Amino acid sequence: MVCLQISAAANLCSLRTVNAAIHLPKLPSLSNLSIPQLSKTRKLIEEFNGSKDQIERNNNVVLTTQSHDELYRQNNKKSNAIIKLYAILEAVSDRVEMHQNIGEQRSNWNTLLLNSINMITLTATTMSGVAATAAATCSDSSLLALKLSSALLFSAATGLLLIMNKIQPSQLAEEQRNATRLFKQLQSQIQTKIAIGNPTEEDVKDAMEKVLALDKAYPLPLLGAMLEKYPSKFEPANWWPMSKKVKTQSKKMGKMNNGWSKELEMEMREVVEVIKRKDAEDYDRLGNIALKVNKSLAIAGPLLTGIAAIGSTFVGSGSFAAFVPLLAGSLASAINTFEHGGQVGMVFEMYRASAGFFNLIETSIESTLGEKDLEKRENGELFEMKMALQLGKSVSELRELASKSASYRMEGVDIDEFSSKIF
Repeated sequence: MVCLQISAAANLCSLRTVNAAIHLPKLPSLSNLSIPQLSKTRKLIEEFNGSKDQIERNNNVVLTTQSHDELYRQNNKKSNAIIKLYAILEAVSDRVEMHQNIGEQRSNWNTLLLNSINMITLTATTMSGVAATAAATCSDSSLLALKLSSALLFSAATGLLLIMNKIQPSQLAEEQRNATRLFKQLQSQIQTKIAIGNPTEEDVKDAMEKVLALDKAYPLPLLGAMLEKYPSKFEPANWWPMSKKVKTQSKKMGKMNNGWSKELEMEMREVVEVIKRKDAEDYDRLGNIALKVNKSLAIAGPLLTGIAAIGSTFVGSGSFAAFVPLLAGSLASAINTFEHGGQVGMVFEMYRASAGFFNLIETSIESTLGEKDLEKRENGELFEMKMALQLGKSVSELRELASKSASYRMEGVDIDEFSSKIF
């Protein structure tokens, strides 16, 4: 019994020891735990980020407001300049159409008036010949009718010739052709500026000045605004705005600045010298010859038809009286054909425009080289390429022209001999 009690007590102690070893604190119930909802967490994160962005915007608003206003003003100026350029472009397109249509009309004037005057002159000459032949056999009334008809036709031809020689339709047509070409050139320049972008008010002002200069150089009306067809002296055409005052040349010159170099400036100056000594003189000489020929023919035609008109009234009075209207009428028809059929007025205008073209190149080079600030000039390489294309040469040929001009000038070789080797 004692042993059993001892073992039982031992077992009880061992059980209590085990129970004490595995005793754990009671865990809280899962129902008492509160897990935050995911949507509320996201909302808090977004509010935090939003407040952070707002703080950054508030910190930068003072710094960015001024730059945004400046950018807005710049964009507003650019948009206004583009709108103005488009308005000028529409006016230029309209002028192209007008000059083209009026040029065709004035070319038709030349053909119609030439044919009409020649037919009138030849008819009057024929009637004078018939009257001289039939003077002995025809009655006085028939002879008088022939003489009066011939005199009236010669007088009509004289009046029409005076009008035709005054307005020179062939020269008018050439003026309109030149105006059409130059307005198309200006049209493409404006379109290029708009396509490249970043136009300024200076571009708008330059385009306006070019349009007004072309309107003045090639007017459309005949009365009051027509160009003088028989000037006292040959002068090249001028269809570009008056250049601004040329600034003094900058003495500071580095290796390259905006595409310009000392060698390029010397090359451009030599090109100007060649134009002055050769091309300008040639076209001035040819223009003066064409002007003198045109003046002489314009006087001779009406003078001969007037003599024929007077001479036709004396037909039948003698052999010499019949000879005058026949000879004068034939010569007048030939001179009229040579003057207006050969379009001597057009040739004069062509020389005038060609001389103006070389003057424009000379002015462009001198005004560009006269700019003191090299950065304000047009890019030197681009300018050289433009000059070469306008003169019908490659860039290498233009450089060769300038170098040979300088060497020949230093050696004292005649410019005519030099030009015959270069051009």
